[in-house]
Amino acid sequence: MDWTQQFDGYCERVDPTYWSEPVNAVTNAAFIIAALVMWGRTGGNVAARALCAVLFAIGVGSYLFHTHATGWALLADVAPIGIFILAYLFLVHRDMIGLRLWLSLGATALFLPYAAGVTTLLRGVPFFEVSNFYWTVPILLFVYGPALWSRYPATARGMVIGGAILTVSISFRSVDEMVCDAFPLGTHFMWHILNGVMLGWMIEVYARHVRLHGRGQGARTP
Repeated sequence: MDWTQQFDGYCERVDPTYWSEPVNAVTNAAFIIAALVMWGRTGGNVAARALCAVLFAIGVGSYLFHTHATGWALLADVAPIGIFILAYLFLVHRDMIGLRLWLSLGATALFLPYAAGVTTLLRGVPFFEVSNFYWTVPILLFVYGPALWSRYPATARGMVIGGAILTVSISFRSVDEMVCDAFPLGTHFMWHILNGVMLGWMIEVYARHVRLHGRGQGARTP
């Protein structure tokens, strides 16, 4: 891969200059703000604060991509997102479902073939193809939420709310280039704003769960 190759995949970008996407760049502040706010709400929960640090990195990485728009900036954009997904899923398995460490790691690793399968299924499907990978996350939230409802209704409700916010957010991301002619600014900036809200909310859901129920209070597997 050419790490200096430039990308032009958004309505707002009209040339290769640094500030070609000012709104897409600036709205990454939503991630930074959410990370800082949630850092103060974690009550010293180390795992939740680690998620806040990754969320901060998501904001920085996305800012770099929407200003530099190069291959290396793309990696800085997507790597923290992948880390957040895997880390949060691990914490769900360990601290909500109550699996032991190795089972939590194994269950989390299953995300990789699952994501590959969903991405492949959505490839070529109008509207869903644009953000095919990202749809893997709300699907999981809409599965894990109901599965936890009988034991932890507040936590489950939080997951469903997060899935709903993310569904709207991904929809804005997916229609960005479809509305360029009518709305040259595009809609990608709403993906940043709503994702900042959603990821901050998911950290709140996790931290609150641990605060109320402790870690790994579910049905542990010996």
